[in-house]
Amino acid sequence: MTHAIPIRREDRTGRLSLALHLAAGGLPVLPLRAGKGPLGNCRTCADNACGGRPNMKSPGPCRCPRPCHAWAAATTDPAVIASPAWTAAWTHAGVVGYHPGGAGVTVVDLDDADAVDWAHTTLPPTRTVTTTRGEHWIYQGAMPSSNHVRPGVDIKSLMSYARWLGPGAGTMAVLPPVVLALVEREETTRPREAVDSSSVIRARWDRSVATGCRHTETYIRTGLSRGVERVRARSEKGAGTAAYGAARFLAKQHTACPGPCGLDALGEDLIDAAVSVGVPEPYARRAVSNGLQTALGATA
Repeated sequence: MTHAIPIRREDRTGRLSLALHLAAGGLPVLPLRAGKGPLGNCRTCADNACGGRPNMKSPGPCRCPRPCHAWAAATTDPAVIASPAWTAAWTHAGVVGYHPGGAGVTVVDLDDADAVDWAHTTLPPTRTVTTTRGEHWIYQGAMPSSNHVRPGVDIKSLMSYARWLGPGAGTMAVLPPVVLALVEREETTRPREAVDSSSVIRARWDRSVATGCRHTETYIRTGLSRGVERVRARSEKGAGTAAYGAARFLAKQHTACPGPCGLDALGEDLIDAAVSVGVPEPYARRAVSNGLQTALGATA
């Protein structure tokens, strides 16, 4: 038999009550300052002198009763959340935070309108939460966290925290390859000369490999040209992701064709475009393959 955790009178803000409610649903929570940052470590834990908490990247022996070490202190234990040390923290907290990775989810944090537009054209629909400046897109599945994976986009999952801004709207989708690819190292530096890994000699798209396509050759080549231009425009960062998006867009145009449409040949041009701006060929090939398969309903 379980016993209710008493809510202390100090919980005038309602944040402790909310935290206990979220924790009961399996969401590891922690108090955050009004400025969205975590509460500072106590003197014992300052500069990680205590060694950290067991679930950090470098496990340590910290037994501090306070919510030190940011995301690593997040918990679903109601006895800890409503303890005297944490109750004092909730009194001064500005917002309830949570550890996405600890709940098995990933938050794609879109910080401005341009990032939101990019998500709508590139990412599969999922549960969405409105933020003060943009949106949180939440996917089922955990992954490494990384900030600034592209302009206005952060990935919050393992070893990270996010603000609780409500349950959001929509059905949560499974973490897609395009989001996983955002934290992989693309190395999109401008090449000095020719790129050795570029596929130079191969079959190009023509009607001989697209005997079942219902589109005109002009339509095909125009769409491919636009996709290639988008990839090459990402000469500093994000060419792999652009290749995925272009491949997915092109494949969607052929879902009603009896086939074959020669999509693999179209994909080779996108791969070459990504490689030309410095993306390693294995990464570029995987991104394009995932884009084509996702659009056609296949599992990447």
